[in-house]
Amino acid sequence: MKVRYLLHLYEQGIRDFSGADLCGADLRGVTLIGVNLTGANLRGANLSRAFLIKSDLSGAQLNWANLSFAKMSEAKLVETELTKANFSGAFMVKSKLPGAKLSGANLSGTNLRRANLWGANLCAADLERANLREANLSGVNFNWANLSEARLIGAKLYGASLNGVNLSKAFLKEVDLGGVDLEGVNLKEAKLTGANLEGANLTRADLSAAQLQNVNLKGADLTGAHLIGASLARANLTWAILKKADLSGADLSDAMLNGIEFEDMQIGGAILPESTERFLYYAM
Repeated sequence: MKVRYLLHLYEQGIRDFSGADLCGADLRGVTLIGVNLTGANLRGANLSRAFLIKSDLSGAQLNWANLSFAKMSEAKLVETELTKANFSGAFMVKSKLPGAKLSGANLSGTNLRRANLWGANLCAADLERANLREANLSGVNFNWANLSEARLIGAKLYGASLNGVNLSKAFLKEVDLGGVDLEGVNLKEAKLTGANLEGANLTRADLSAAQLQNVNLKGADLTGAHLIGASLARANLTWAILKKADLSGADLSDAMLNGIEFEDMQIGGAILPESTERFLYYAM
């Protein structure tokens, strides 16, 4: 379909363009609010700064499409093919993307607040500085994704896969990560105040200089984890495994450390509760 003809039909009040072939089309800055583009072929199309508010692109093919800075609040992209698509700076508040295929996509700086990404594939996607506050990220594949400085406050991460993910400097305040596998994950300088990490696997994770005040780490496995300079004030580490963990320079003021396993744990320069400090002095 020719772009000029598409826009002419839109001006005439037509909104159903399902199945349209717009492969490689130049749709920069166009206004297509509330249109039906389900099943459309938009591979490699340029939709930069387009207005697609409340539009339905479910099942469409948007591989390698450019949607940078597009306005897509409340848009539907259910099971849409978005591999390697560029959404940098896009506004996608309350958008619906369950089952969307976003592997390798660029979502840096994208606003996905309160979006539904249930079961989406974001493997190796770039979400640096993305806003994912209150988003539904249940069952999402984040393996090897970049979430550095991303905002995930209030997000739901139940059943999400986070192997090799980069969460350095991410905002994870009060997020529920209980029982989640975070082995080897980069959480350096992450903001995790009040988060739930009970029973989480943090083996060899990098939590250097992370903000972990009031965090629940009860029963968490922190074997070989890097917690250098981390703030763990008032954290609950009851029954946590800290074998070979490095807590050099960490702040554990008023932290709960009952029943921890601490063989070969490094605590040089750490701030510890007085009773714990005395106990460890004689035990280590």
